[in-house]
Amino acid sequence: MRKISGWMAQIGAAMSEGGPWGGRGSDGSSDSGDGSGSGKGPRNPWSQPPPGGRPRGRGPSALDELLRRGREGFGGGLPQRPDARQLWPILLVLFVIIWIALTCVHRIGPQERGVLLRLGSYAGTMRPGINLSLPAPIDSVSTVDVEEIRTINIPSGAGEKLVLTGDQNIVDLAYSVRWNIRDAALYKFQLADPDNTIREVAESAMRSVVATVSLNETIGAGRTEIEQRVQQRMQEMLDGYRSGILVQGVAIKQADPPEAVNDAFKEVSAAQQTAQTYMNEARAYAQQLTAKAQGEAAAFDKVYEEYKLAPEVTRRRMYYETMEEVLANVDKTVVEAGNVTPYLPLPEIRKRAQQSGTSGMENGQ
Repeated sequence: MRKISGWMAQIGAAMSEGGPWGGRGSDGSSDSGDGSGSGKGPRNPWSQPPPGGRPRGRGPSALDELLRRGREGFGGGLPQRPDARQLWPILLVLFVIIWIALTCVHRIGPQERGVLLRLGSYAGTMRPGINLSLPAPIDSVSTVDVEEIRTINIPSGAGEKLVLTGDQNIVDLAYSVRWNIRDAALYKFQLADPDNTIREVAESAMRSVVATVSLNETIGAGRTEIEQRVQQRMQEMLDGYRSGILVQGVAIKQADPPEAVNDAFKEVSAAQQTAQTYMNEARAYAQQLTAKAQGEAAAFDKVYEEYKLAPEVTRRRMYYETMEEVLANVDKTVVEAGNVTPYLPLPEIRKRAQQSGTSGMENGQ
């Protein structure tokens, strides 16, 4: 505000002393354009001489003098016409400031790590947050996402991946490997092609593990154990390479015989299942017979205990029960000493009576 007030005061002084149309002389008459004081109007209002001075030829005009005084009132703060030679240093300084701001300040995300290179050599790893470095090209920073779970499918496209099992059979395997980055610096500098390296390590580990198991384990319930062993084997190999990679898991998606022998393998599998069914039925029947024999043996043990308490009574009772069971359904003849004594066959008479009654009913109908 002080600068503006001073500038307005300078303008007022300039207008009172000698405005752009000329000031008044000591006698109150207007000065002419040529400074003679004849009272005539100025021929050129922008080329008046300063008050009390002599006429000027081609000096600065009153407008230039007004602008000069205004700049002085503002402390030289009013803009002048820029010169190209004066702009180049300013633009260069601005460019340097922007370049330093863009290349020295780095924002690293929560899932990222920044690998810092100084003159092409590894200088450190930046943690999540705002990090500072020297300006480029002295320092350069490349960010790596270490939390992203990457997946590699083997085989990568349509086709077979034949693997030899421990019992000299061939199986067609399809599996996937999940992994992420554990050390960003090792991942950037130790492996030229990480994806290809992981693929080859996975194939090597899978073949070495499957070569120790049978075909039935590979295509059956042994998959989980195979996956765990392959993951452990892969991690050991990658740690030996100092790859900075962490294997999250291995999943077997397909384990089938080769396509050329798939039909025959299905027939063999069906026959094996049928044989297993028969074996299960035989075991169940054997268990039933064993249970029955054990029950009979337990009953005999009870009879034997009674027999030991009264051998004669038990022997006679067993004899009577056995004869009753044998003679129940046969014709009997009593033979006494000296002759044969017939007996009245009551069961046979009763049987004949029933048969004759049935015949009469049929004839009556």
